Amino acid sequence: MDEHRPGRLKVWTPLLFSLILVFGMTLGFNLRDSLRTKRDIQTIIERNDRLEQIIDLIKEKYVDTVNANLLYQDAIMGILSHLDPHTTYIPTDEIQEVTEDLEGSFFGIGVEFSIIRDTIQVTSVVEQGPSERAGVNIGDQLIKVGDSTVAGTGITSERIIAMLKGKQNTHVKVTMKEPGGNNMKQVVIKRDVIPLFSVEAAIMLDETTGLIKIDRFAATTYEEFMKAMKTLKKQGMQQLIVDVRQNPGGYLDAATNIADEFLDGSKMIVYTQGKRSSRMEYKANKPGIFEQGRLAILVDESSASASEILAGAVQDWDRGIIVGRRTYGKGLVQEQYEMDDGAALRLTIAKYYTPSGRSIQRSYAMGKDAYAADFAHRFETGELTGYDTTGVLDTMRYYTSRKRVVYGSGGIAPDIYVPYDTARLSSGMLNILFSEDVKNAVWDYYVKNRTALKSFRTYKDFSEGFDADVLVNNYLSNINANRRKAVSYVLKQSKQDGYFRLQLKAQLARILYRNNGYYYISMQADNVVVRAQQALNNNQYLGFIGR
Repeated sequence: MDEHRPGRLKVWTPLLFSLILVFGMTLGFNLRDSLRTKRDIQTIIERNDRLEQIIDLIKEKYVDTVNANLLYQDAIMGILSHLDPHTTYIPTDEIQEVTEDLEGSFFGIGVEFSIIRDTIQVTSVVEQGPSERAGVNIGDQLIKVGDSTVAGTGITSERIIAMLKGKQNTHVKVTMKEPGGNNMKQVVIKRDVIPLFSVEAAIMLDETTGLIKIDRFAATTYEEFMKAMKTLKKQGMQQLIVDVRQNPGGYLDAATNIADEFLDGSKMIVYTQGKRSSRMEYKANKPGIFEQGRLAILVDESSASASEILAGAVQDWDRGIIVGRRTYGKGLVQEQYEMDDGAALRLTIAKYYTPSGRSIQRSYAMGKDAYAADFAHRFETGELTGYDTTGVLDTMRYYTSRKRVVYGSGGIAPDIYVPYDTARLSSGMLNILFSEDVKNAVWDYYVKNRTALKSFRTYKDFSEGFDADVLVNNYLSNINANRRKAVSYVLKQSKQDGYFRLQLKAQLARILYRNNGYYYISMQADNVVVRAQQALNNNQYLGFIGR
């Protein structure tokens, strides 16, 4: 057998050398790439050293005193100014607030308040929260936090929030004045987790139509949505309106999970792709709670990102109708990277695309200033007020599942366009509604009549049985003659007068029944909601979704 080994070695020698050659070439290429990467990193370090040198020279030699942290921050903002409008730097002192908003909770005492006549009035108490357990009631006035007096001129909401927030299970002592008297009470409250709800309201508009309003897509949004859906279905809901107007977006998963509840099978909801990010598809993957039944999504020019994902998926699959005005047009995906000092960078890494393949990101080629001025441009051109409903359309057409034409690169265009109600939202009306006088009049009425108002067991009872004339009269009697004359001029039109009364009634309902009460009443005069209900309640709905 030994005699045959030299021959076998001769046969295998060329193959062996070939394998060694291939291995060597592969190793060489990998080393080249590795060294290139090292050179890139070294270049970055050198550039960072140059930035450090410049700032050090300024600190040591500059004629005036400078803040080095501000110099670094300005340098960062200068770098980001060359990128897209949604890549952002979040400084250390802002990261907690941003995180709390998206994570859906913070540590505090569980009250909402309003500053009325330089006094902090408790306007809402979280059910079963720390303050309710400690005996705090709506209408109580906050006089002291610890030994610090917080009533009087110059007090700000930001200062009060900072004093009331703290670590979980720590205690804060507050001094309260009970409403309608001079009785003082000292209360020790143990701070705990306070939820920040992203589902603002879940109500039945009529016997069969439910409405869920989502103000952002946070970590807890899907859980809140499912709870709201189950509650509404028990109340007889057969058709649904989802309101994402003024919703700036948030977590992608929250939007895709909700979309999955509407879409059957394994339909695609959205996909993302970037130059250095491979394509990632998000599909329906479970039986949904509302795959059947008529559906409307309400949008406007402030519905962005995750809101547009939800609306785009529903529209592309002809699952429901989109009602309102063209959405914001943000189709960029950000990933957050933590910095060593606690700050964060939200860097755009990909674009997202609706199931039909359209990108809804509007152009930012003209710069960030022009991009930010889009709302004003839409108003000036008449797009928001009904004079021009075409909006910005891509030159390329896309098609829904039933071959309806849709467009990209400028937001989601609604199936049913509803302009601003300019008569109700005139500058005169807005100045009245958002005035301190109106806020004070509603609050004063509540404090004086809070016992009698308990006779309205639900917001529906309140809506049917309460006459808003008393609120209007209370308001008019507490403003000076010149102001009263100006208000009377605005309210002489019956449409505006009715709207004003309804809004005062809705503000009182918010105090009594929280957001569900407010939206149940205010949406009775909401032209987008009214138009969506009309479409859902007749055969026009089938025409809009191509069936």
